[in-house]
Amino acid sequence: MPQGPFSEGSFMFLQVGSLCQGTPVTCPPETAVVEAARLMREHNISGVVVVENGIPLGVVTVSDLRNLIVDGAGNVSGHKVCDIMSAGLISVRARDLVVEAIFRMAKHNIHRLTVFDDTGRLQGVITDADLLRLQTRTPLYLNQEIEAATSIEQLQRISARMVDMVSFAARAGTDIKSLVELISHLNDAFTQRIISLLDELEGIRLPAGAAYLVLGSEGRGEQTLRTDQDSAIIHADGLGATQFAEIERFSVRLVEALERIGVPRCPGDTMASNPQWRHSLTKWKELVEQWITVPEPDNLVNFGMFQDFRTIHGDAGLEAELRAHLLETTRRCSLFFPYMARHIARFPPPVGLFGHIRVERRGEHRGEVDLKKAGIFAVTEAASLLALEDGATGGSTWDKLERLRQRGVLPEKDMAVIEQSFSYLVQLRLQRQLRALAVGKPPSNYLNPLAIPELERNQLRQALRGVATLLRIIRVRFNLDAISR
Repeated sequence: MPQGPFSEGSFMFLQVGSLCQGTPVTCPPETAVVEAARLMREHNISGVVVVENGIPLGVVTVSDLRNLIVDGAGNVSGHKVCDIMSAGLISVRARDLVVEAIFRMAKHNIHRLTVFDDTGRLQGVITDADLLRLQTRTPLYLNQEIEAATSIEQLQRISARMVDMVSFAARAGTDIKSLVELISHLNDAFTQRIISLLDELEGIRLPAGAAYLVLGSEGRGEQTLRTDQDSAIIHADGLGATQFAEIERFSVRLVEALERIGVPRCPGDTMASNPQWRHSLTKWKELVEQWITVPEPDNLVNFGMFQDFRTIHGDAGLEAELRAHLLETTRRCSLFFPYMARHIARFPPPVGLFGHIRVERRGEHRGEVDLKKAGIFAVTEAASLLALEDGATGGSTWDKLERLRQRGVLPEKDMAVIEQSFSYLVQLRLQRQLRALAVGKPPSNYLNPLAIPELERNQLRQALRGVATLLRIIRVRFNLDAISR
């Protein structure tokens, strides 16, 4: 696993408050023990905090109830929680670190701590079980589970838990760039483990002289949760019928397995299972050259989808040769850049002169805005185009923007605005997807601006204006007003 701000060791330095979810379950000291037991069952917890006049007095636990039953020969109906609770609570502050909570539990040989905020208000309770579950939410733990999986079904169950880990990491304050890098790394790990299992269990493998490529956001390594599959196959020239059959079998089966663990198929069928996205190196060179030298709308769309290709499995040398051909062809065809820039400029951010955010007027998403189409697409494509003009391909949008900053391609003051705008839009998109999944809805790119607080709406406006800044820059840089006529 790549090291970064989101690693297993860093979890020990999270604030305790990030582990507290929901309102703490409490009861008055005069509560009957039977009622306390009912509360524990109803909330699926092992202890209830006893509170009087807003002040915690102690805690009654499953262990206390068990001891009462044994010592009282089963006579529990006449007892109140104040009779059996453990007084003298050991507590931590919400801003204390997890490592401090572990130390206090060990020092006092206890299994739970009450958590207070800076005003002295009870915020929650954390248990040793919460800390154990914390370990299973670390990327390293999940990565090890993926590598140890022995079936597609097992990977399916692990995949379902990835959303929980990402949600927890987001609540813990992990920055958006690290989050999407983590999601992409784990998605790569799932794909590579599926490939291994297909070989081990079914004898299905990619023959020598071929490579499986991922495209789009997965190719850039900047996915938010599970985006659609976008993939392709490249293979050496001169393969025989047997190898072609192996490639087809591998491609179809891999797409099926990815769908089974929760990665949707591409609605446009841009996947390795489609023969139109499986070609020899020579054929791919011809297609890329056609997309670059004949800048028709369909060719520009195909190029935009394909340009961020990245090898996940197989012969990486094929990718390197194709990438070199792409760079050489764009250097020869200078007209490609303004036509591609004009294609990108067709998607201006939906914000008016006075800050009004334009939304869909009809259809399923009436009253909503598509965050991808509204700004994320324009930034990713514009950054790729400018980096390509500067002689570079590959990497995330953040990587490309940083390169453009270092090379002085764009003004420093504009770069800061553009990068912040892109990060905010990606973060907002991920937040909305996580909230949808939390209530049992499919993740979406759409957002109703009127359904978010005014502060967030203002931030969205500023982010869209940052996208507009980038589009103005490429319009001037490639003289788009001249070629638009």
